[in-house]
Amino acid sequence: MTDKTITTHLPSLIHRMGSDNTKKAKLIALEYSCEIKRIRRSRNWQITGDENSFKKLSERLQLSEPEAMQFLIRKIDEKLTAYNDKLERIEDKLKRLVLQNPNITLAELMLMTNCSITEARYARFDADSF
Repeated sequence: MTDKTITTHLPSLIHRMGSDNTKKAKLIALEYSCEIKRIRRSRNWQITGDENSFKKLSERLQLSEPEAMQFLIRKIDEKLTAYNDKLERIEDKLKRLVLQNPNITLAELMLMTNCSITEARYARFDADSF
């Protein structure tokens, strides 16, 4: 794997999806350079791969068997969202949020991004200038 490897924990995977669906998911994941495996001898599992592989795997699972793989799809999408939020600069995130919702308040911006009031004001000013 690369240095940008993402790992997502999948607690009680077999109990949630079933043994057959887990086996199918493992084979599909291997096609996209991802690996689903148990964590030691516990009932917990994990999936590892890079960002691009996770995106492709999620799309494939949604197309092939969205009901059976719903737990896995949700976990992958949650991890991708969190990962992308970490990569995005705070200024860009604030600007995007203000452009998406021009009526957003400074308090809401501060709550969503953990920024200071000064940063929120600058983002509002920059968005108003467009």
